[in-house]
Amino acid sequence: MSDPNLLDTEALAPYLEAGVPGFHGLQAIEKFCAGQSNPTYLLKAQSGRYVLRAKPSGQLLKSAHQVDREYRVMRALAGSAVPVPKVLHLSDEASPIGRMFYVMEFVEGRIFWDPALPDVTSSAERAAIYDAMNTTLAALHDIDVEAVGLTDFGRPGSYFERQLARWTSQYRASETETILEMDRLIGWLEQNMPADDGVHALVHGDYRLDNMIFAHDTPKVVAVLDWELSTLGHPFADIAYQCMQWRLPHASGFRGLGGIDRAALGLPSEEAYVAAYCRRRGLTGIPGWTFCLAFSFFRLAAICQGVYRRALDGNASNPEKARMYGEAVTLLSQLAAGLIDEAV
Repeated sequence: MSDPNLLDTEALAPYLEAGVPGFHGLQAIEKFCAGQSNPTYLLKAQSGRYVLRAKPSGQLLKSAHQVDREYRVMRALAGSAVPVPKVLHLSDEASPIGRMFYVMEFVEGRIFWDPALPDVTSSAERAAIYDAMNTTLAALHDIDVEAVGLTDFGRPGSYFERQLARWTSQYRASETETILEMDRLIGWLEQNMPADDGVHALVHGDYRLDNMIFAHDTPKVVAVLDWELSTLGHPFADIAYQCMQWRLPHASGFRGLGGIDRAALGLPSEEAYVAAYCRRRGLTGIPGWTFCLAFSFFRLAAICQGVYRRALDGNASNPEKARMYGEAVTLLSQLAAGLIDEAV
């Protein structure tokens, strides 16, 4: 079966030369294997290397794969304390590939796919990488959304309530079988929804180690990627989502930090990581932490279910890996159920 997300070089080349400043001489297009939501490509041209990120082909869930939101937020953050690639062009749906895409600069650096950082040789550097990630997250949540022109980037009202409704709807739309733990989790979140405290910030929505690029020679974040789920929301959702990493088994497809000796590797504990974030943002703690974590497990499970459904429909970015994501829905909901039981 041919890949429905392959691009036509001959059709795309003249469009890019007309729309991307300085672009000329398209030589090759290589699809990145990583990523499940929006297919992403390396463009090799005489003028340099670029990255193209597009909506997937086929029928899509409502409000999903909004690459124009990614483009907008990265353009707004240019020059801020949150490093992002420079965006160069946004197409419309009537593009040569038949769907919306944007082009950004190619950023040199290191991407760490395993949160245990086995390729990093010292405990001190591993600790520094996590601290840089923590610093960048705190900086993101301190962004003045009015100053960067993003006051309308999210809806008013309770972020968690909105998100629960949205992802429950997405999950139901892509549901392929009944998973009792997911049904229980949705019910628990509905019954334990915290009151809206009025706190909001720019949130990434998928903040994790492999969604950022680090400098080759220093533990410094040089670019934060994959802003598809970004919005104005509650910053505690971002920190809780990242802290799922500490609870996901390392042996799973998620490559979490569960089951490894984190202290021996120089990696911070969940408590230490949260404390560092709170210190940077002048907070005394995070209330409702169990809810935040349970919500994060639920939302990731809903995302995985959508990826799995696209694989069944034949238009996932990475079909083989997508099927593994379908199996992960049960794992995530079981981990959340355990978290809920501990809190009872």
